[in-house]
Order: sequence, then structure tokens, then C-alpha cells
Amino acid sequence: MSKTSSKAAKPSQRRSFLKQATAGAVGAGAAAFPMVSSAQTVSLRFQSTWPAKDIFHEFANDFAKKVNDMAGGRLKIEVLPAGAVVPAFQLLEAVNKGTLDGGHGVVAYHYGKNSALALWGSGPAFGMDPNMVLAWHYYGGGKALLEEIYKSINMDVVSFLYGPMPTQPFGWFKKPIAKPEDIKGLKFRTVGLAVDMYTDMGAAVNPLPGGEIVPALDRGLIDGAEFNNASSDRVLGFPDVAKVCMLQSFHQSGEQFEVLFNKGKYTSLPAELRAIIDYAVQAASADMSWKAIERNSQDYIELKKAGVKFYKTPDSVLRAQLDAWDKIMEKKSAENPLFKKVLDSQRAFAQRAKQWQNDYMVDFNMAYNRYFGRGAKKG
Repeated sequence: MSKTSSKAAKPSQRRSFLKQATAGAVGAGAAAFPMVSSAQTVSLRFQSTWPAKDIFHEFANDFAKKVNDMAGGRLKIEVLPAGAVVPAFQLLEAVNKGTLDGGHGVVAYHYGKNSALALWGSGPAFGMDPNMVLAWHYYGGGKALLEEIYKSINMDVVSFLYGPMPTQPFGWFKKPIAKPEDIKGLKFRTVGLAVDMYTDMGAAVNPLPGGEIVPALDRGLIDGAEFNNASSDRVLGFPDVAKVCMLQSFHQSGEQFEVLFNKGKYTSLPAELRAIIDYAVQAASADMSWKAIERNSQDYIELKKAGVKFYKTPDSVLRAQLDAWDKIMEKKSAENPLFKKVLDSQRAFAQRAKQWQNDYMVDFNMAYNRYFGRGAKKG
């Protein structure tokens, strides 16, 4: 230590010494932890394809909140409900044109532009459950195929799929569906390739958006309809206009949500914000699955309290669905090479992955029935 130590130094010298030491520490810290620029917030205007009160719109807001929270003020997504800017079925065009920066919906809603798009949701998916369809999408070639289809119809968008939906009910009716013949002449609402399925089974199909279904059912414009799940069906008002719900179906047994971005908007974002979006999709997918189990199971009980009678769709009707689906696959594959390309990819993945799942997965019903089925011991 020099003769002029910090202890012996004058007050002005000590202040100078501390100032230099502090500046050095800040400089070293800045080198180790670069300052993040506080750039102006990028705001993106999204629209969902769901009514504001539907749990699906809530899922859209959940995704946006994850992005907004992680972005720390650098990116903000605002989500509007269906119809705020464009009708639900016009979302893809609006995002492509830049009328909207992005949106939240399902791929099957774009079915009219290329029938192959409905294969991300419609039909039995060769026995794959919704989560396995997502596995195919991200690891079995589905993502590249979806990008190829969008390019073929000149849609300049970036698509993220997430959120495996539970198997959707066959639908809501005035009386139970007991056999395939009961569908003939029925005025029925569905979307995607399920339109073709039920048309082949003899129904007169009307692909209404979610918010228009219950009013149409109430006025007798349709005799039956499906939407998605106990929570959505309850809040949309199905139990107010029908008291019969048929559970289990192959018409949309493996569907998932889609988050769309205008490609120009998305690619203009810094790499770290694009990474935040990617990881927010993955986080939202898990969160949505868990929330759906919690809410759907509660609302299922509430629907029963409201006097709704639930019936399992008869196996004869399920087999009739598969028979109709086989015809659709053959017809659409002959008409549309991309349709066949997607089907071939799904088939190859399902044959391998579903075999593994069937062999490895225990029958959980055995345990459930032991503890909660007829004759189970009371806890």
C-alpha cells in the first residue's frame, strides 16, 4: 500500500477513489451482462375465431399473455374476439394480407382453400390421439407439409400448432342417435372434412361459425350440431336449446389449435422475440391441456345438473363414420396430390407410433373402475 492510503487520504481523495472503483465495477458488469436496449414496443393485433366468452378465446389470451410476459415490454399481442375485424372463417386471408398481424383458430377452418388442410383435425387420423397428431406435425413431417400447402395457395403466413384437444362429442340433438339411419336427412352443423363425412352419411350439413350454432339450433334451422367440449358447449348455450349430447366420435378426434402470424410481421421481429413466440407456443400447449382437463370435467358435471342426458355414440354409428371416411380418403386422394401426400405421411407415422403406444400404455380404466366403478369399495 502506498503512503497515501485510502485511510489516510483526504475526503475528496477518498470520494475520487470510490468513484473510480465503482465505475470499474460497472464497466466489468456491463461486459459480462450486456445492456438490453429498451426499444419501442412492437404491438401485434390478433383476432381469434372464437366468441369472447368461449374458453377457446381464453386460450388465445393465455398464449398472448405468455408472449407478453416473457417479452418484457418489447412485444405485445392484443387478441380480439371473432368478428371484431373479420368473420371467423376469413382469418387466414386477413392475416395473409396484413389486415391482422396474426390470429388464433384451427387449420380445418381453411378447408375450403385446400381440402388437405382439414387433415389437421378432421377424421380419425389412423387412430392417433390429438397429442400424437402434434407429434407427427413437429417430428413426422407434418409441419413441412402444412408450409407446402400454404405456399401452394399463396398464403404468406407463419403457422404454429399447439394445444391437443380432447375427443369432441358427436353432437347435440333433440333425441338420441341410435343407429346410422337416424342421421339421414338430419340438418347438422360441423366443419372441415367432417362436412363430407356427414354428407356421405345422409345429413344436410351447414358449416356455421361457433357463435351462430346455438341460435340456429334454437330456431330449428338445424336439427343437431357439434362444437367441441363441455366448457365451450356450456358457455355457448347448448343446454338451453338441446338436452341430448352424444359422446365419442371420429369426426374430429385429433384436432389442435393454430396460431397464425403474417410472415412479414413475424420475420421482421428480432431473433430473441421469435424464440419467445416459439417457446410460448410450447408452454401454452401444455397449459391448455391441463386447464382443459380441469374445466371440462367440472363443466361436464354442471351440464348434467342442467338436465343434459349424455349417451355414448353407438359403435354402429362410429363404424359408419369410418366407412364414410374411407370413401373420402380415396376420393380426395385421387383429386388432390397434396391430400394424398399428407395422408401417406400420417399413415406411416401412425402405424409406428400407435403400435408403440398400444403396446406400452396400460389400460387406465382398469384402475379407475377398481376405485370408482360399480362395486368399488367406498373410501
